[in-house]
Amino acid sequence: MSEIVLTLPDELATEAKEMGLFKPLLVTSLFKAEIRRRKANRLFEAANRLAEAGEPMSEAEIMAEVKAIRDVRGGLK
Repeated sequence: MSEIVLTLPDELATEAKEMGLFKPLLVTSLFKAEIRRRKANRLFEAANRLAEAGEPMSEAEIMAEVKAIRDVRGGLK
């Protein structure tokens, strides 16, 4: 297990504490959601770059994209 230290503006920290946002399970959930969002964004960015290239994808490229999507979806569990 890792421990992190956050430095936040006092007002934000007070409000977050009052709302119960510093609970480990909630923070874990927030980090996981942000990681999933960023991974999905990377996939869309890669898809956009491929689309802009204008060349048809090879079977290997298609399989790599399918694997990447499956890896992200596997992390959603």
